[in-house]
This record gives sequence, C-alpha cells and structure tokens, in this order.
Amino acid sequence: MLGHLGINVPDLVIAREYYGEVMPLLGYEPFITSDEEFAFMPAAGKRGTYLFFYAATEPSPYSRTEPGLQHLAFMVPTRTAVTDLFRRVVKLGSEVMHEPKEFPQYPPPYYATFWLDPFGLMLEAVCHHDRD
Repeated sequence: MLGHLGINVPDLVIAREYYGEVMPLLGYEPFITSDEEFAFMPAAGKRGTYLFFYAATEPSPYSRTEPGLQHLAFMVPTRTAVTDLFRRVVKLGSEVMHEPKEFPQYPPPYYATFWLDPFGLMLEAVCHHDRD
C-alpha cells in the first residue's frame, strides 16, 4: 500500500485552488498547508494514500505519454459521485477525456470519468459498484 504520493506542479497557487475544489469530492480533506507545499489525506479518519503537492523547482513540460506518471485514479463509492465529479471539473474548465461511462475492457463493474488537471495530469474517478 502506498503511504503517500508527492507531485511537483508548475504553479502551487493554481494547484492549491484547483485541488481544493476537487479533492473533497474524491473523499479527501486538507492535511497540511504552507507556502512550500500542501497535502490532502483520506477524509473521516479512513486509511489510504496521502497526496502532497510541491512547487516544481525546474521548468519542464509534463507529458503522460513519456516515461513517468500516466494518471491517478481515485475510487469513489457511487456512480453518482463519478457524475458529480464530472460536473465539477467541467465547471472548473478542465478538459474531459472521457465522460462518465462503463468501461467494459476493465473488470466490471467499472464506471469512470477521466479529465486533465490545469497542468495536463490525467485524473480519474472510478466506481467499482453498480449502485448510486
């Protein structure tokens, strides 16, 4: 099990604002915040992976097609949560890669949406249940 992930971003202010809107819908709450970093932890005392964000110290374009991180997938409890996330990221101006739908190529049930954060990192919200 992963304890935490650290992600470098080109603009910490934009990242803090964006992820501050998105992470609560993914079941996370703020953990720490400072001028140099911020982090989220699983909400309500749940166990899981913490997510840290740091300001990148060297300019470099991100590409999910090159070696490195391809995307982050977050499990949510219901299909409604997937749809709610989709609606929020659309309002935030995110580029949507896949609207909420079934993905039959993955072990069922697999209902998900994929989108890009402000820096091009692909994110996914997935529900592994047939319930709303």
